[in-house]
Amino acid sequence: MMQIQRDEHGRKGAFYIDENGEWIAELSYIKEDGIMTIDHTEIDEKLRGEGIGQDLVKAAVEYARENGLKINAVCPYAKKVIERTPEFQDVLK
Repeated sequence: MMQIQRDEHGRKGAFYIDENGEWIAELSYIKEDGIMTIDHTEIDEKLRGEGIGQDLVKAAVEYARENGLKINAVCPYAKKVIERTPEFQDVLK
């Protein structure tokens, strides 16, 4: 299992997987007024089909819950994952 890490600078942040200093999977977001807007998800070709994208969305959902945030998924991928996962929908804006 690859370790998902979080990086945050001011309002912007990302959940990512690092391999030898390179981000091979990333979900980026902007945090403002209690809303976490997920704007982009990118997974390296070699990881596609392994459920990594879903793992990143799950990490974002858990982080939002722990911090009392609501998620606004403008990234089509993240939006699709949340919409088809009933247990993630409590955090939707």
